[in-house]
Amino acid sequence: MDERPIIAVTGPQEGGWFAWIMTWLALRRQGARPVRLRPGADRRPASLHGLVLGGGSDIDPEHYGEELRDSRHSGRHQSFRDKLWGAILFGLRLLFSIKSHRPRHDQQRDDLEKELCAFALAHNLPVLGICRGAQLINICRGGSLYQDTINFYTETPHLKTIFPRKKIRIKAASRIAAIFKIKSCLVNSLHDQAIRDLGDDLVVSARDDNGIIQAIEHTSHPFMIGVQWHPEYLPQRHLQQRLFQALVEAAQCKLLNG
Repeated sequence: MDERPIIAVTGPQEGGWFAWIMTWLALRRQGARPVRLRPGADRRPASLHGLVLGGGSDIDPEHYGEELRDSRHSGRHQSFRDKLWGAILFGLRLLFSIKSHRPRHDQQRDDLEKELCAFALAHNLPVLGICRGAQLINICRGGSLYQDTINFYTETPHLKTIFPRKKIRIKAASRIAAIFKIKSCLVNSLHDQAIRDLGDDLVVSARDDNGIIQAIEHTSHPFMIGVQWHPEYLPQRHLQQRLFQALVEAAQCKLLNG
């Protein structure tokens, strides 16, 4: 009998293969059985022991009672090295994707992940939300988002990088603090949207120097954490891999205890 916990990783119906591969690697390294879960997939949540709500396209603002705002900006602050690696990352995404164009919104994925989040809340299924996934957790609890965070960056640049360059400050006594065992660290930054109003039963566990929420957690759920950065793209950072280790440990408990 295979006693490894099964952890689903959500993604788009088409594309998203690079993020899936990196998340698969992170979970496998910690002893889990990752499975990919996309809209239309035939897998019952009851068979899962954990869940990763992955990154990707923006969540449709209708889910938090707003209309789409055309507020995209160009010229984010990036060093030449960041731009170079960003181009490489984009190329890898295209290489591992079925299609090269990613829609800004994915209604089917939104619906799937909202259902999964509700199931996780009802059945104490361990959850790690990554970037979009953290925002999705917040929306499921009645929170809202900033559709664009450019106005927060007046004195410090808006970093767009897969490298750990953005400093975050971790709230003492939070679950993130217990996992990382430090007060601050550097993370990568690939997001334009961010959490605005917190949903019910959620607390902030990390912010960046501009005050933008970088991590949240549920106050009563056994393990529901959302991070605004992408730990799956930092396999060389043992600190970031602790997030996946903590998720797998919680999923293992779910497997053993039901």
